Amino acid sequence: MARYLKTGNAAADQQDSSDAVRSTVETVLADVRLRGDAAVREYSERFDKWSPDDFLLTAERIAEIIATVPDQVIQDIITVQARVRDFAQRQRDSLHDFEAEVEPGVFLGQKNIPVSSVGAYVPGGRYPLLASAHMTVVTAKVAGVPRVVACTPPIRGEIPAATVAALHLAGADEIRLLGGTQAIAAMALGTETIGRVDMLAGPGNAFVAEAKRQLFGTVGIDLFAGPTEVLIVADHAADPFIVAVDLLSQAEHGPDSPAVLITTSEDLARQVMAHIDEILPGMPTRDFAETSWREHGEVIVVDDLTEAYALADTYAFEHVQILTEQPREALERMSDYGALFLGEGTCVSYGDKVIGTNHTLPTKKSARYTGGLWVGKFIKTVTYQEVTTQVASAELGELLGRAARVELFEGHARSGDVRAAKYAGQKFEWLGDRYAN
Repeated sequence: MARYLKTGNAAADQQDSSDAVRSTVETVLADVRLRGDAAVREYSERFDKWSPDDFLLTAERIAEIIATVPDQVIQDIITVQARVRDFAQRQRDSLHDFEAEVEPGVFLGQKNIPVSSVGAYVPGGRYPLLASAHMTVVTAKVAGVPRVVACTPPIRGEIPAATVAALHLAGADEIRLLGGTQAIAAMALGTETIGRVDMLAGPGNAFVAEAKRQLFGTVGIDLFAGPTEVLIVADHAADPFIVAVDLLSQAEHGPDSPAVLITTSEDLARQVMAHIDEILPGMPTRDFAETSWREHGEVIVVDDLTEAYALADTYAFEHVQILTEQPREALERMSDYGALFLGEGTCVSYGDKVIGTNHTLPTKKSARYTGGLWVGKFIKTVTYQEVTTQVASAELGELLGRAARVELFEGHARSGDVRAAKYAGQKFEWLGDRYAN
């Protein structure tokens, strides 16, 4: 029986906020459709105070910007991207083209083709999420995408040099200092100077997420992203201080980021809450983390791990961290999550920044039906068919005629009839003597 020691108490009217975001995004998208570059520039000036002669960074300008980044930062970017690239390549290698003769004369095949162009968005604002450059651009390039367009906003009027370096080293073909809804609109719709893309990827604030939602269908998207989520399953053996630190590590993403603890130990639960109260006052990101914990934090005590895993699955959270004596049990016991982090040596923040798996993951219970961003998201798995013998085509034609007429698709049926008639001498009233021997 679950016992809630702490529950969320969010009082904000999220619907009003969503309505305001939706309306603003609709206005911006309509304006960019109508006025193109002029609208993009106007919104960039209004929202980011940024209106350079050209949003596109030239190769020379990129080199100048990268030269300002400390060597250690460059080396760390290279190291992390190598890990992301390695994992993405392993994923790519798991996807195979194939062709099989499923019946005599009937060949069916599958090909994996990368999308032609991707728009990668890397947020700025309070947090310059340069790790998102690794997750979007590197993964798209490993998939084989020939054109990756990257946009990232200026931060308080300054160029985010480390982010530009990350985008360049990741392999972005075009880098623009452009942010927000106007960047998403420009990439998805195209303007006089920005060629449209086929797919959008990358996280962002509520306006970016809403823009992607509204543009889905016009372009493909990676995921519908919401606030960062973390859920920790812990037993009596977990270190309560580490549990507290790891919960707050994700709560700092934003004031609406849920952080949930499910544990079999009430003593551990109360120690975790006490540690959080001690840690929060000294956190540089307290404004976000404290609000998130106060409004969206939960602590739940359950009778055993079977109940814990079952309850965790109902949340279907983005990140699920397992701090138990036998953490790998969760691989068999759980099914609804974006990513699992197994054992005390593995924290969610490793996945966010450095370990190599992709940090763009499903939120708002979408883990019930999808995983996160991976190399396959940038690949179209397509099929082809070839019937090489008249006997096989005639047999399929007869079958098609019967199957299609059950559904009242006479035109479909006749496509089968003509082959059965031409290749096997079958008679059909509507054909008359066209293929008579």
